[in-house]
Amino acid sequence: MSIIQKIREKAAWLVFGVIGLSLLGFLLMDAFVGRGGAGLMRGQSTSLGSVNGTKIEYADFLKKKTALEGQYRQSGYPVNEMMEQNIQEQVWNQYIEENVLKGQYKTLGLNVSPKELSDILFGSNPPQALKQQFTDPATGRYDANGARSAIDNLRKMKNENSQQFEEQFLPALVEQRLKDKYTALLANTAYIPKWMIEKQNTDNNEIASISFVNAPYSLIPDSTIKVTDSDINSYVSNHKEEYKQPESRTISYVVFNAAPSSKDSADIFNELVQMKSEFASSTDVPTFLISKGSETNFLDAYVLKSKLQVPNALVIQELQDGQVFGPYLDATNFTLAKMISKRSMPDSIKVRHILINTQNGAIPDSVAKRRIDSIETAIKNGSDFAQLAKQFSDDQGSKENGGEYEMSSQQFSTLAKEFAEFAFYGSPGQKKVVKTLFGYHYMEVISQKNFEEAYKIAYMSKAIVASQETQNTASGMANQFAGESRSAKAFDENIIKNKYAKLTASDIKPVDNMIPALGSSRQLVKWIYSADKGEVSEPYDMGDKYIVAEVVDINEEGTMNAAKARPQAEFIVRNQKKADELIRKIGNANTLQAVATAVGGQVLRADSISFASPVIPNIGQEPKVIGYSFNKEAQAKMSAPIAGNGGVFVIKRENLSAKANLGINIEQQRQSTMAQLKSMSGFRSLEALKKAADVKDQRSKIL
Repeated sequence: MSIIQKIREKAAWLVFGVIGLSLLGFLLMDAFVGRGGAGLMRGQSTSLGSVNGTKIEYADFLKKKTALEGQYRQSGYPVNEMMEQNIQEQVWNQYIEENVLKGQYKTLGLNVSPKELSDILFGSNPPQALKQQFTDPATGRYDANGARSAIDNLRKMKNENSQQFEEQFLPALVEQRLKDKYTALLANTAYIPKWMIEKQNTDNNEIASISFVNAPYSLIPDSTIKVTDSDINSYVSNHKEEYKQPESRTISYVVFNAAPSSKDSADIFNELVQMKSEFASSTDVPTFLISKGSETNFLDAYVLKSKLQVPNALVIQELQDGQVFGPYLDATNFTLAKMISKRSMPDSIKVRHILINTQNGAIPDSVAKRRIDSIETAIKNGSDFAQLAKQFSDDQGSKENGGEYEMSSQQFSTLAKEFAEFAFYGSPGQKKVVKTLFGYHYMEVISQKNFEEAYKIAYMSKAIVASQETQNTASGMANQFAGESRSAKAFDENIIKNKYAKLTASDIKPVDNMIPALGSSRQLVKWIYSADKGEVSEPYDMGDKYIVAEVVDINEEGTMNAAKARPQAEFIVRNQKKADELIRKIGNANTLQAVATAVGGQVLRADSISFASPVIPNIGQEPKVIGYSFNKEAQAKMSAPIAGNGGVFVIKRENLSAKANLGINIEQQRQSTMAQLKSMSGFRSLEALKKAADVKDQRSKIL
């Protein structure tokens, strides 16, 4: 990690830029930022939707989304298009949660007073970020006064960090405390009486023995049972909760390949071949790479032999200084590798330093130089390095441990160049004043370990991209197809005529940024939601391909239609029809043997069936059958036909007994069950509130 990174990370208030990530898991970030941001364009709505009548403004939404993306980046997550879409959904859900919970807080009279907020910041259980920053490593005690002083200073600064603290960090703490109070209130309403646990244990310990006949659905071939759309719709109407669907679209599309051709690849390869001698003779490698448009920047650092993870590494290591190897394929580039120089270098080092900071005009350069010279003189005369570092160093990340750092060779390029070169190229015991862009350092190399041969290599890379000719050919074919396919019928006819592959993408949501197999697709998605069923698009440029699409299905939010529900419901409806046939076949049979004769089966027996488990040995999960086995009316009486999961059953209970209830601590079991109930109460309440909320999502019109 670079010195400046260390300084910044330990500077008290740059910590608050990422504090929401560690504290609240992004859940309640920026809870109270002002609404009503500036519009996208005058005269147009800037609302992305509403929750219970409260509008969600684009400017506010964008601010939260951007802040959250920044937190992910600072935590090392790549914010690609898929991650960006996930973040967008996360922020949208935050708005819904925030809105529904605020109504509950108001109804219950929950609030956080200034005194309570002060206790959150400076009390015995401070936020984790503050606790880490202001805990004395020696005593392990939280320095509340130090935290208070730092916060007071931050508020006086009136900069981006102080604004972030006031508008994001503090409101997030308040929101979290309100949520904790609300969850605690709900948890304390949970109660389970002793008799309920006793009844549960009694039921779960019961064991039944049954005789039964199973007429499996497989007795009737699927081909003999017709399941109509009307049958599906009838079933779905009785199970609406199971067949809810969000708004979505389905498209068919044709791909016109605009990826680099073999000729394009050969041309780029030959371009590098022509460049090879010029690259070898170049004396200003960084300028050469920039002027030639290299995809790979020059790394002015050595890489250890064991860390050189590139194609053809063994060949490149054997190059003489100035020699060039290639072109060769490296991922999506053709590359030339030039050996600049070699040297022996440690894999790990330990250094210490004292920094006199000159950045941003902290002190004049001349003053800093006199101060570092005085420190150098004092140490040469016997003063303690660690004590002087603690007293004078401006590097907050190392001053408390004597100015020491341990680093690996892989951190070389992240350090200030002059600092890194002395640390890795100097000798143990060597001391020196080093000037970097951060100021003046008095440095000492303490130790260096694990020396290896290392290489400084320059890479001249060219991306393998499609030529303009390739792009024009693909674009022309796509435009011709689109122009001749202005209806669904023509679309299909031209696919057959030209022998194109017809592909499908389904369940495309209004705010999707990507379509599987197509990649970044926001503009195409926006067209899909502006088009009618059967409408055909103009060509869309999707990077290395052009797409012409037809909207083939429109699914409105609500209950699935027969076509959409059929893959899930057809099997169930068919079995219901089979059950009706089997029940008719059983007819008025009044003994198990008569039932077995009617369906061509046999009377079976199952012992030790447990009320706590829905499984019949060798049959499978049949909760309806198990439930009836413990019905009071089942004793010595044959049941009516039961339509189960795998067939129709007729059963007769032969015996009912119970396992001994040994060693059960009823009170302990009750407390454990209550604890589980309490732990889920907040989540279940929030889900119920979100489900009941009036949410209008209009993001697709703007985003």
